[in-house]
Formats: sequence, structure tokens, C-alpha cells
Amino acid sequence: MTTIYQNDTLNTMEMENIELKYLPELEAPLLIAGFEGWGNALEVSRGMINYLIQKLEAKEFGRIKAEPFYSFESKRPTVEIKDGIVKGIAHPSTFLYVIGKEQAGRDLILLKGIEPSMQWFQYTDCILSLCKKLGVQTLVSIGGMYDHILHTDTIISVVASDENLLESLKEKKAYTITYKGLSSIHSTLHAEAKKQGFRCVAMYCHCPYYLQGTTHFGLLSYAGDFLADWAGFSLDTDDLAVSWKSISKQIQDEIDKNPELQNMVNDIRKAKIQGVLESAPKYDNVIQLQDFFKPR
Repeated sequence: MTTIYQNDTLNTMEMENIELKYLPELEAPLLIAGFEGWGNALEVSRGMINYLIQKLEAKEFGRIKAEPFYSFESKRPTVEIKDGIVKGIAHPSTFLYVIGKEQAGRDLILLKGIEPSMQWFQYTDCILSLCKKLGVQTLVSIGGMYDHILHTDTIISVVASDENLLESLKEKKAYTITYKGLSSIHSTLHAEAKKQGFRCVAMYCHCPYYLQGTTHFGLLSYAGDFLADWAGFSLDTDDLAVSWKSISKQIQDEIDKNPELQNMVNDIRKAKIQGVLESAPKYDNVIQLQDFFKPR
């Protein structure tokens, strides 16, 4: 089935790269964004959006066009061919979903995309122009970053557009970020949103660097509860917590039978107690979780 998009509701140059099925009528919706690419450690960014889409029965209402923002040489389209006939081709893109207050207690917009490879300012202009049309006042992005922490830790760091917003997040036990270095699309989106008067928050889940190859359901559960509590919408993450309990046991079993992994975890634990996590030694060995169970 081919999805039909239209541009009838769009009349500004900033939105010429957005295609909509329809323009939803919403009351002060919150926009939550997640991106595949840099800033998606252990699938926390994309995984959170996918979970919200499924759990809260989100409906796709539009997308941002692919061609102005992606290099198809580095992020190639995928094609489906059956018996010599091309059935379809999918290009890297950004999809837009809506969740009504009847499902979540407040209106939500979800943005699920691949970090663009070019024209970041034009890309963010597309998002912010749509936000203005939909009455969005606050934007939140979810990210994941590798860190010297244990797989049993649940740590969220934040960046906010103003002090009052930051204080409301710190009251929920979020940490603040001090950083100087290379950035992701998250930072460009928030910097431009702040200039245009939006309230914005970047949430980053800290992921243990010794895990690879799956979604961290424990962090998704924690981040989902954190976000829902702070933003005032309904979300039950008990299914994630149950999945993580089982997976966490498998991780611990793997550590218990591997002396190098045991040493690594013990070094992180000692550094954590001493308050010098950044000085914990790194090891080459990591747990490739897909080697001993199937990610969900």
C-alpha cells in the first residue's frame, strides 16, 4: 500500500520539505524526538520513540523529505524486489507521529528520524516550522551515550534552554551536562529552537560501554518513567522492566564466567565509589548481547 502525502496545508518555504497526510489539531503538544545515528547508544534514542509509537498507538501523519538531507551514498535506500519486479524502495527519512490526549493524557508529537548527513540548519527549520503550526511550545530529544557505568545504573543527564526548566529536571534526579566537543543533531536542534523561543530539553541516558548489540530495556523503562512524570503524560513501562530483569540476569551470568569482564566491572565499581569514574580503565572486551540472545 502506497502512502499518499500532500502539501495542501503548507504554504511557507520553510515547510516545503515536509509532506503531510493531514495536519492534526492539537492543544499545546509536546514534541519528543529520537534519532538513529550518533547519540543512539544501545538504541535508547530510536528505541524510546519506537516504544512510544507502539505503546501509545501513535498515528503517522507526515514525514520530512529525504533528498535534501541525506547522502544516499553513505545512507543507501533499501529496495524490495520479488520475482524480477520492484515492489518498493525506502529512503532514509524522518517520520512524524501524533498521540492524542485520550491515549496519553496530553497531546504528543513524535519525531523518528535518521540523523541527517547535510543541511542541518534547513532540517531543523523544517521541524521548528511544523512545531509553530502545531502549537508546540516545548521540544524534548532523547539520546544515549556510552559511559564508565554499570549495566545496573540508571543515569540521565540533561541540557535545558533555561534555568527554570533545568531546575524542574534536577528535581526529578537528572544530572546536568558539562561538555565541549563534537555534537550531534540534538545540539543543533536545541540551539536553533532556543533562538526561536521554544523551551527545549535534551535528555541523555548513560549507557555502559561494555554492552553492545541490543536495546537497553532497563534504561528505556527508566527514561520513559522519567519523561512521563516530568512532562505529565501517562505511560506504563512495566513490560520493559520485566524484559530487562530477564536480560540483566543473562548479562550477569556472562560476566560471572568471564574473568576479564569481572575485572572491568570491579574497576568501574571501585571508581564509582571513589567518585572518579572517568579514570576507570577501559577494556577491549565487550559483551555482544546478540551472541547469546535475540534482541526484541
